[in-house]
Amino acid sequence: MAERDIRVLVVEDDAIAAEAHAAYLGRLPGFVHAGTASDGHSGLRALAAASAAGQPIDLVLMDMTLPDLHGLDVSRRMRAAGLTTDIIAITAVRELQIVRGAVAAGIVQYLIKPFTYATFAQKLAHYRDFRIHLGARTAVTSQNDVDLAFASLRTPADLPRPKGLSEGTLGAVIELLKLQTAPVSSSEVMEKLGISRVTARRYLEHLADTGTLDRQPRYGTPGRPENEYTWKRR
Repeated sequence: MAERDIRVLVVEDDAIAAEAHAAYLGRLPGFVHAGTASDGHSGLRALAAASAAGQPIDLVLMDMTLPDLHGLDVSRRMRAAGLTTDIIAITAVRELQIVRGAVAAGIVQYLIKPFTYATFAQKLAHYRDFRIHLGARTAVTSQNDVDLAFASLRTPADLPRPKGLSEGTLGAVIELLKLQTAPVSSSEVMEKLGISRVTARRYLEHLADTGTLDRQPRYGTPGRPENEYTWKRR
């Protein structure tokens, strides 16, 4: 059975930011913007209403500094109400105490403003992989299954990367590779992303070195031999 779209509620009091998040979601396959709430109480009501209507929200994109409740308070109230909806925090808050509180509240990802669309897409794509891993399992799972699911939430951009590689371009390369049905070369990445071939090769080689991509020589093409790269499907 095909994986259904992930229903997402945006909880954000800044109207411009909320519109941007909704627009970003509209560009991502497998996600649907199910609504926007401008404060914590409205978000909780929207979650309850969706659940009662038989169309529960799968994911909340939650600002941490809402006008009525802190994002962590909303998260705790969700859990107290029996709502197991996943949460991605989207906030300018960087204090370590808040980050630790987010982890304790069951928030699965943390996006710090400002961020690019590429970073947003990368985080959401990893979350989608996380859901797919867990959804493909039975009620009983193994340690390896759990490890693979949580590994899906980790982005290669979190790993040490060579000087000069930007997070935004890295995210764009990753998202491009994940959408391909056949191996691609640095020349093809160059054409699709509008970057130089040398730059494309640097990012591809970094991802291959970290084990994110499969790398193999491409045979049968004229001129200088080159490698082709494939996203590793977990």
